[in-house]
Order: sequence, then C-alpha cells, then structure tokens
Amino acid sequence: MRLLVLGGTGFVGGAVVAEAVRRNWSVTVFNRGLHGAAPEGVHRLRGDRTAHDGLAALSGGAWDLVVDTWDGAPRGVRDAARALVDRVRHYAYVSSGSVYAHPLPSGAGEEAPVVDAAPDADDGDYPHNKAGGERAAAQVFGDRALLVRAGLILGPGEDIGRLPWWLHRVARGGDVLAPGPADLPVQYVDVRDLAAWTLDRAVAGTGGAFNVISRPGHTTMGELLAAAVAVTGTDARLRWTDPEPILAAGVVPWNDLPIWVPPGHEYRWLQERGVDKAYAAGLTCRPVAETVADTWRWLRRVGSAPQRAGRPARAPVGLDPEREAALLAAHHAA
Repeated sequence: MRLLVLGGTGFVGGAVVAEAVRRNWSVTVFNRGLHGAAPEGVHRLRGDRTAHDGLAALSGGAWDLVVDTWDGAPRGVRDAARALVDRVRHYAYVSSGSVYAHPLPSGAGEEAPVVDAAPDADDGDYPHNKAGGERAAAQVFGDRALLVRAGLILGPGEDIGRLPWWLHRVARGGDVLAPGPADLPVQYVDVRDLAAWTLDRAVAGTGGAFNVISRPGHTTMGELLAAAVAVTGTDARLRWTDPEPILAAGVVPWNDLPIWVPPGHEYRWLQERGVDKAYAAGLTCRPVAETVADTWRWLRRVGSAPQRAGRPARAPVGLDPEREAALLAAHHAA
C-alpha cells in the first residue's frame, strides 16, 4: 500500500506514519522539512502548500491513500486535494469535533450541524478551518473522502501537553488537586488507535464523517489520575475537590486543569459525543492504563512535550503551582 501523509512529523501525522511503517507500507511524507524527522525508509518530499507552486513536489507521484492533518486555512486542503484527485484513490482528512455548531446536545452524532465555513477560505479560527477543510476534501473527492472527527487525543507524542502536564504534576508528588467528581466520565482516543482506524477505513474505501473517539466513560478522571500515580511511582496524594470551589476560584476547565470538564459546564459536550458509527466501523480503544503508561515512558525519554510543529503558539495548559496550593489550603480548611 502506498501512503502519502501531508504533514507526518507532528503528533497525529507521526502516529499515522509509524502505524503505516509497522504495516510495511510504502510511506511518503510531504511537509516543509522544518520540524521533526521521518523514520528510516520513509520518503520525504518538501513543499509549502501556502506558497505559490508550493505543491510542486507532489507532481508526478501516485499513491493509494493520502492522510491530511492540516488545521490551517481551508484553502490549503482544497489545493492539496485538487492536486491529488487524479493520482490518489482515497483522501482521509483528520478533522475535529470542534466543527459542530453550538449548542451541541449530549450524545449527538455525525448528523449534528457544523459551523458554516467556506472550503476556499484564507483564514479562520480552529472550528471554521476544520469545517472548511472537511468541505474542501468532500467537494473534491466526494464519497472518496473520509472525514475523521477526532476528539480529545492522548498518547505518546502529544504536542498540546494535557496528559503530560498531569503526569509531570503527579511525578512531583505531595498533595495534588484532583478535580471531581472522581467518577466523572472521560471520552478520548489514543492517537495510535486513531491512526490505525483511519488507515483501516481508508483502505476499505470508507467515506463520510465519523466521530472517532472512545465511548463516553471509557475511563474516568479517577481512573486516569490513579493510573498516573501508579506509573510515576511517587508519593502523590490525590485530593478530590468538588467542582464548585475550583470554578469559583476562576480555574478554567480543559486548560488550567487539562482534560477535566465538570458536569453542567458549557463544554461538557466535548466528552459526550455519540460514537456508534465509528464503533460499528471497527473502532477499538485500548485501556487508559496503557495510554498513561506509554505516555509516561515516552516523556521520560524526551523530557517534555514538544512544541506543535509549524502551528501558531498557544497558551500552555496547566494550573500555576501557587493557585493550586491556595486551592489545596482551602480544601484542607474545609
């Protein structure tokens, strides 16, 4: 199988390349060549899809499948798809659950409306870029376009730093502010399961949109943080705290305390999406303990989560130690 990955050195693209190499496929990556390295045996083409004639390196090539992880302006997907439409059998575009229009009811599936975005737009925020990218891929490839609406993605190589932040915090030991409730359901997908499912569906010629993420409650905050304590082997003590005092202190769910979105929060839908379609199409998700252990093993090797290759800088995730200490003091007082 001949695979072309547009990107290929970042978090998701790197996992797709690694999975394809594991399958002994012929793999080509196309990117600017500024970040990361391709595994041995992977052919690398250089180009910048935002530049004039920036896709020239793709001319003359032919592949069975392409996986595109682009999250910039939709025009970038449109131009790449047009350049490849006669030389690639199937186009998989890694999108996001962020494309859905708000408010999104709990359990909503792929039929839910998405934000209005143009496939030829030159700029936009993340939801509009991904929605426009979806439309560009579908406009050019039709039912040969697979739209992979990922949710929270965790696992080795994570370049946002949500699970890495928790692992580093737990590794410091001592009392750890654990945002409750402990049985709060968490919905996510391990990047390796995402990569494997995407390649399986692309090979099968599957088209259309899929929410590719675990079932709601695949794990809980309690299970995830307990796994972090177990793998780091520290004296960390999880101090479970109700959401109300945490929110009253101005702590921002998802960013200040990564992964956590408390009950009733406006963004709770991020971890309550319908996934029956993806599971019916073969999605399987490994246990959280495996994701946490493998991420910790990777972090110990690399030291810290990498910067997001080729993308705009974003505010770091995680709670400032002084703010955490104040909340812990209030917890003890209570």
